[in-house]
Amino acid sequence: MDWTAKRIGALIAYWDRGLSASEIGRRLSVTKNAVIGKVHRIGLQKRDSPIVRKDRRADVVKLENLKSGMCSWPEGDPGTEAFRFCGKSVAPDKPYCPEHCDRAYNTTVKKRKRAAA
Repeated sequence: MDWTAKRIGALIAYWDRGLSASEIGRRLSVTKNAVIGKVHRIGLQKRDSPIVRKDRRADVVKLENLKSGMCSWPEGDPGTEAFRFCGKSVAPDKPYCPEHCDRAYNTTVKKRKRAAA
């Protein structure tokens, strides 16, 4: 994939309009990472991340606090003080919350269904 002057012009216009890197990538038929890389290389103004992260320090679930019905997905390095478990409510008949079930039980059948949709 070549970044022609026309494609760079479109990238700049989309970026200035505030489109996400993913949307720009779709419109230019490139990946989000290709868009981000080019944005950095040509020095376009950085934007704040749209991802809002919750401060998780307030709800740390250590092993001794983990109870039945709480997601047991481990987070962090087990050798550090910051190691914890997710602690959200589990999905029915699973040890993890729905979000972590999606990560833990990523099957080929699920991938085929997504591709077909």
